Amino acid sequence: MAKIEEKRPVVEEIAGVLSDAASAVLVDHRGLTVAEDTELRKTLRDAGIQYKVYKNTFIRFAVQDTVNEPLTQLLEGPSALAVSKQDATAAAREIANFAKKHPKLEIKGGMVESNYYDADGIKAVASIPGREVLLGRLFGSMNSPVANLARVIKQIAEKDAETVA
Repeated sequence: MAKIEEKRPVVEEIAGVLSDAASAVLVDHRGLTVAEDTELRKTLRDAGIQYKVYKNTFIRFAVQDTVNEPLTQLLEGPSALAVSKQDATAAAREIANFAKKHPKLEIKGGMVESNYYDADGIKAVASIPGREVLLGRLFGSMNSPVANLARVIKQIAEKDAETVA
């Protein structure tokens, strides 16, 4: 009974991290050197992504009866969990970029906004630009017609000013 009580805080930690996550990606980190793993951790930390290695059993208990339960089918071999709270594509994007340079890092799959994705799905999600980039594109496309209208009105006003003078 004492061992179960010792493990409960870890399960609760995982459940807490996943409860308000925008995305979570499971990876197999076998084969990475200590230097590569340190580089990965720094890259993810700089991007605001939590990354930690957990035992599969703890993850299984933490996601049981939650929207993240599909992650249990990925719990084979060593598992590390990368979780993004803000940007739904950040964890997938950073992991995929790192995996391109370090092919020993294997993407298992994950959850993005309560939807399960296998490894190929996570790689597809990784190709989606970040929230700031998408908002910039949206505002740029919304601003373009307004700017064009302003130029046309200005040209009409200048033409009218020339004819009056």
